[in-house]
Amino acid sequence: MRTLVLMSFLLLGLTSIAQTTVKGKVVDQNNEPIPGASIVIVNKAIGTVTDFDGYFTLSTAENPPFTLSITSIGFVSATSRITQNNQTVEVTLNEEQTQLDEVVISASRTPERIFESPVTVERFGLADIKNTAAADFYGGLESLKGVDVNTNSLTFKSINTRGFATFANTRFMQLVDGMDNSTPALNFPIGNLVGMIETDVQSVELLPGASSALYGANAFNGILFMRSKNPFDYQGISSHIKRGITSQEAAGDNYYTDFGIRAAYKFSDKFAGKVNFGYLRGTDWAANSEVDKTTVGGTRADLNYDGINVYGDEVSTDIKDVAVTLEGLGILPAGANALVPSVEVSRTGYNEQVLTNNKAESIKADWGLYYRPWENDFEISYVGKVGTGSTIYQGTNRYNINGFFQEQHKLEIRNDNFFVRGYLVADKAGDSYDMVFTGININRAWKDDNTWFGEYTGTYVQATLQGATNEQAHAAARARAESGRYLPGSPEFKAAFNRSINDPDLSTGSKFQDASKYYHSDANYNFSHLIDFAEIQVGGSFREYSLNSSGTIYTDTDGPINYSEFGIYTQVQKNLEITESSNLKLTGSVRYDKSEFFDGFFSPRLSAGLTLNRNHNIRASVQTGFRNPTTQDLFIGLDAGRAILVGSAPENLDRYSRDFEVSGGGQLLGQPATITQTGAAAYNNSYSLSSVQRLGQTGNPADLVIANPDLVKPEQVTSAEIGYRGKIKRLVVDFSAYYNKYKDFISQEVVIAPYYGTVGDGSFSVAAISNGDFQAYSAYTNSNVDIGSYGASLGLNMKVLGNYDLGGSYTFAKQDFDQEANPDFMSSFNTPEHKFKASFGNANLFNNFGFNVAYRFSDDYFWEATFGNGVVPEYHTFDAQINYDVPSIKSSFKIGGTNLGGKEYFTAFGTGFIGSMYYVSWTINNL
Repeated sequence: MRTLVLMSFLLLGLTSIAQTTVKGKVVDQNNEPIPGASIVIVNKAIGTVTDFDGYFTLSTAENPPFTLSITSIGFVSATSRITQNNQTVEVTLNEEQTQLDEVVISASRTPERIFESPVTVERFGLADIKNTAAADFYGGLESLKGVDVNTNSLTFKSINTRGFATFANTRFMQLVDGMDNSTPALNFPIGNLVGMIETDVQSVELLPGASSALYGANAFNGILFMRSKNPFDYQGISSHIKRGITSQEAAGDNYYTDFGIRAAYKFSDKFAGKVNFGYLRGTDWAANSEVDKTTVGGTRADLNYDGINVYGDEVSTDIKDVAVTLEGLGILPAGANALVPSVEVSRTGYNEQVLTNNKAESIKADWGLYYRPWENDFEISYVGKVGTGSTIYQGTNRYNINGFFQEQHKLEIRNDNFFVRGYLVADKAGDSYDMVFTGININRAWKDDNTWFGEYTGTYVQATLQGATNEQAHAAARARAESGRYLPGSPEFKAAFNRSINDPDLSTGSKFQDASKYYHSDANYNFSHLIDFAEIQVGGSFREYSLNSSGTIYTDTDGPINYSEFGIYTQVQKNLEITESSNLKLTGSVRYDKSEFFDGFFSPRLSAGLTLNRNHNIRASVQTGFRNPTTQDLFIGLDAGRAILVGSAPENLDRYSRDFEVSGGGQLLGQPATITQTGAAAYNNSYSLSSVQRLGQTGNPADLVIANPDLVKPEQVTSAEIGYRGKIKRLVVDFSAYYNKYKDFISQEVVIAPYYGTVGDGSFSVAAISNGDFQAYSAYTNSNVDIGSYGASLGLNMKVLGNYDLGGSYTFAKQDFDQEANPDFMSSFNTPEHKFKASFGNANLFNNFGFNVAYRFSDDYFWEATFGNGVVPEYHTFDAQINYDVPSIKSSFKIGGTNLGGKEYFTAFGTGFIGSMYYVSWTINNL
């Protein structure tokens, strides 16, 4: 705070008191007001927007004369010459067939026409929000060119661009009014669960691809900017109510409610405030797949069955090892183990639907106080945000996020030339729990693993001695081991379920416990008002993490883990006039980032944009980016069932420690009954998973390959992009193509660490593997080969049949990686090779009536993640809406539906199938 205040006073010294006030109104050809029109001083980062009735007030330190540029989606831009103080103007905008004149801020951290942006940028404004056929504005982002939206659940959608994404999408950043919306515990945003209320959204901008040069390490794959409405510009009360149903085969038809309200008031020219509240409630897309995720074509009749959405069956063992142990203890007669085959058998699990109520809920509120001491553009603001919700999150396991809470508090000082802000983001896990471990520990509460497998193996031996076939012996063994099992709905099941979800110890429970936070500050200064030859910006940021999961996620059993990182950057932008109708815009940026665990990195970006006339722009850019390992990459220590996840920060390797039982075969070799192994074994004494699997097939120890993955370090990318934006008669074209080259690509590698022996010793460690005395770890490391990706997007939009809007886009994406040469490395590209999107509508079919129809196609692709791998089939969806405005009550009514064809689909392996939604909404904009 002391630093924040000092910086604000320094910046105050560079800020002069306003001398000029301009008021005005923006209307269309029919003299109807145009809300949300952008008013910007030409060649300056100074501007405002019109209110609902088309009025605006602009206070600035600029002295007349100067020129205003007025733009709005769907209209030709106009200019107005300001020659004196307190001048009042009225501007008429003519309808335009293009959106190229809309102003964006994100591409260069300064206002500029999207037409002249040095890199690809997508925008979703007020008109798009009104006309989207999606159920809400966040879902409407699926219509943007080149954007992938993976649906985790009804209230959790993960946005990504240009490949390499999972639901734990740490490569993509999401900012709300400059604040990072990622959760401290998970390192990524949970969609819009605790994000923005629709009635407060002013605009959404999206930069695909690396953006590290201006926005730091986390803006590696792209960045989403959401801007809210300032109460000085948007006063009054607005609200929306949506009511409808979700329809899915697994969950049936269920009611859906979405309500939001915004209240803003300008108390004076110096003080304004606002408050927002949102509530959403529905039933989530149920996940009920019983497909075996480890064996192609496997069914519940298989001995080692592991269903996708069945939990508890992850626990398995080789009953041959159990027989050896029981024989050694004298429980089975001598020689009995010879009757038992070496085969993996899993416990019987519980379907996901009995472990969750599929509640989807979001409750959020935010408030802001804004102060302009000199009644100009200099503004001091405080913003607070809180949100709680319930959803399903799929990471290494499937998690029921129940009552998850996140809060943000921001203090910011800014004017049109600078900002300095500091904010806090904190979360609490609420009553969230891991559904996989819930199933596992309900089983263990009824009958521990040793007893269950002991009964199974003993019964198998007895049945075999009595002449039963192998199949009959296994059937009898499972029936005996399953005796007394807790049935879903029974009092015993409910009691075990409640004990598990309230116990954070994963050996007995499944509670997801966390209260982590991070502190962030950043600042930026634009010298354009002081320097004429070029626009120069400088800025920087600082972040400190405080991880506090009490040992349930991170290795923080002895107290919170704290560490920090910082970055500084500069950008120079120069506009060179070539002719009266053409110019060349050159932009150079560079950023330096440093984490306390790694060496610093420079991220430069060079771009050039050639405007041949108002209708044609060619752009090219080259940039590098990097991504620091996340908090989980560094400090996680989590037993996920099939493997233990251990972060690779040097001080973390021995922080994770666990006792393991040694098999009877291992004890015969002189090993103790229990050994203690730390996470360091994953990195210092391990074999590759694929080689252990080959050993199981061939029995040849020479097939074993030492893994010992390197400790994780920052990931780097070099990205080259070319593009064209232009208007050819009535057709608007936006094309881009890119190539990305990754170095030290961060991913996870599953390795096998023997309980005893040293890998490569040729005997002891091989015996450990053969005896089943080993542990699987998922290690965080970097690929030792280069990984590339390339792709292109083409967007076409035009007016047809008079006033109808027809648009479409095609996106191609491809990974350049030799998977066969690296079988143990997951790149998780998780992106369709081909995507196509189209829309057709008319915002004013006749007086106050509009409609829109949207179509999306996705090619099939292979989904790869720690929860499971599998093919996502191609899908086609149709969404549609009709809307009617009633200006007399400042209302808009909409009827719409998504996935109207009703053919269910999914976007990731393991999630519930996405059904249809039908809704009616009423929006009041009393601004």
